[in-house]
Amino acid sequence: MGPTPYGHDDDGKKPLPPSANSAKLLTLPTILTIGRVAAVPLLVATFYSDNWWGPNAATGIFIAAAVTDWLDGYLARKMKQGTAFGAFLDPVADKLMVAATLVLLCSKPLEAGIFGQASWLLTVPAIAIIGREITMSAVREWAASQDGKLSEAVAVNNLGKWKTATQMTALTILLATRDSSLIGAGTLVASGVVLLYISAWLSVWSLVVYMRKIWKVLLM
Repeated sequence: MGPTPYGHDDDGKKPLPPSANSAKLLTLPTILTIGRVAAVPLLVATFYSDNWWGPNAATGIFIAAAVTDWLDGYLARKMKQGTAFGAFLDPVADKLMVAATLVLLCSKPLEAGIFGQASWLLTVPAIAIIGREITMSAVREWAASQDGKLSEAVAVNNLGKWKTATQMTALTILLATRDSSLIGAGTLVASGVVLLYISAWLSVWSLVVYMRKIWKVLLM
């Protein structure tokens, strides 16, 4: 994919202005982004931990990753430390954390309420979300190699903000409800699953919107 402003993907983040430090490889925002990538193995380890603190630790790691996702972009703007390396790594870190969390949740079926007997409930939106991200990455790579009109067709839209918000909220709830001592786990799981389906729908719909724009450009 061609160079994009730091932290600028289809999740609703604003592009950054040019930075004098753009040639610098490691800045504080980029270090935070690298931290998100490094946190994925920790998420896996705590998720499968049999200790009582395992579910809480996994949830905490995911929340911390979500916070740094916002923080690195904010600091890059505030400190004017947007870099080409950060622009490449930021969406990779986001997608890696989300995809890993979805795979982990699908590997251990939910136990609360009726969801313990319907493990496919998470598999369907997980496939939709991960499949959409892979497809969109390929589309952006292709568009970047074409003319400017195609690149404009895959520019970010407001659906990305809602997709990211519902996705992060849903995954946080679903990770937290793995704690069997949590009061009202059944209700929380239900809300998490509903939000995940909403996120999956927004993901697929945003892909449809992008493809329509691309189709219009190709027909011109």
